[in-house]
Amino acid sequence: MENGKVTIHDIAKELNIDSSTVSRALSNNPRVKQKTKDRILEKANEMGYQRNLLASSLRNNKTNTIGVIVPRISRHFFSSAIAGIEETAYEAGYNVIICQSLEQLNREQKIANTLLANRVDGVLISVSMETTDSDYLQIFKKNGTPLVFFDRHCDIPGNSNVVIDDFQGGFDATEHLILQGCKKIAHFSGPQELEIYKNRFKGYKSALEKHNIKLDSNLVIPSKLMEIDGIESAKKLLSQTIPIDGIFSSNDTAAISALQYLKGKGIKIPEDIAIVGFSNEPISSVIEPSLTTIDQPGFEMGKIAANLLLAQINNKPGTIVAETIILKPVLIKRNSSKKISE
Repeated sequence: MENGKVTIHDIAKELNIDSSTVSRALSNNPRVKQKTKDRILEKANEMGYQRNLLASSLRNNKTNTIGVIVPRISRHFFSSAIAGIEETAYEAGYNVIICQSLEQLNREQKIANTLLANRVDGVLISVSMETTDSDYLQIFKKNGTPLVFFDRHCDIPGNSNVVIDDFQGGFDATEHLILQGCKKIAHFSGPQELEIYKNRFKGYKSALEKHNIKLDSNLVIPSKLMEIDGIESAKKLLSQTIPIDGIFSSNDTAAISALQYLKGKGIKIPEDIAIVGFSNEPISSVIEPSLTTIDQPGFEMGKIAANLLLAQINNKPGTIVAETIILKPVLIKRNSSKKISE
């Protein structure tokens, strides 16, 4: 035994047969009779033999492993997407390595290099808020490793994306507030270098234009949309002389912390200020008042992205055509915005 681990040579010695026969039997080679295979498998199980997957993968040039990089596993949307990815990968016989960038570009780059060093067959990524320069991702193309973006994507030609229609989501959220009678609607925007926040902002602007409401740049507050950012953005709005009556936040996290801060200041939600978030985190339905939000189908997005990646892994290089799949957003109307019945 090597380092206490059972090898094919140990099994061969126990059964008094050739080690190449053991190797073929464990690989289910048709050249070995079924009776012999059964004997070898039984002895291998009895001795606690574990196949060296790394050695096999090096021979086959395939690890049957995919890497997943997300900003934060703790976010409900990303944990749902991971569940969809993992289920799809498992059914196809693939293992999944899950990593989180914690919204840091430097960490994301290190993870990408580590996944490549570990010879993953492909990578699914939702980029960090700091990923304004995606040049480093070209390393996947150079290595011939398929890469698929989901949710937060980079505008890189030749790569596949699975995204929600962020423009439509931003439009629907803002128009809903307008139809509730809001005329001074603030927008908590994410970093405009990221496509998803750029498109949610464009949707907000488009809804204002449709209803002849002038865009006021003082009401657009960019941030990283963390809990503290929602509070700081609400403070900023209250310090201005403009009497706002609605907020569309690019995520639920900032929307909820702003809602709680405003309530603490004696502002009635939705009577004084109506609020709409984005992503439909589980807490959105249980806070008081419950948060109107745009639902993102994380599990479905994860499944679609994983299937796209697996198709690329199993096709010959150069035969894949990049595609972008856009999922439809759904407005979930709750009490934080209901002033009147639409």
